[in-house]
Amino acid sequence: MTVSFTCRTHIGMEPGKLFDLARTVEAHVGSMAKSRERAVAGVVSGLLSEGDEVTWRAWHFAVPLRMTSRITRFRFPDSFTDEQVRGPFRFFRHLHEFLPDDGGTLMIDHVEFAAPFGVVGRLAEKAFLGQYLQNLIEQRNKYLARIGAAA
Repeated sequence: MTVSFTCRTHIGMEPGKLFDLARTVEAHVGSMAKSRERAVAGVVSGLLSEGDEVTWRAWHFAVPLRMTSRITRFRFPDSFTDEQVRGPFRFFRHLHEFLPDDGGTLMIDHVEFAAPFGVVGRLAEKAFLGQYLQNLIEQRNKYLARIGAAA
């Protein structure tokens, strides 16, 4: 089964600047401080571009996890997509869109994923995993909005 959700966040930054902020390793690490997320291989600092891969290490549910993502689609300043290459999911895809909106940008995150482990994974998706991941994206967006407000 596939789980999907969409988050919409208005941020008071011009689309191109927000696009660049959203693809920096440092902003991702800062937004995921609670899970101690770090880039440990591939592109470990700076801006991510099409074809780039980064391996993240983080703690979720008191378990250390590694996930390698690749930027599979890149259309500055409108959108980019990252997808899991290796990691804990059967698949994971995150489309980031940036639309001019009322003096800033409407950032839209479309996330699709599937958990491993068959029936047990599907139960986890419904019971808590979908909401957990949506909360992570919303946390990240609040972080980006704070940076945008300070810029």
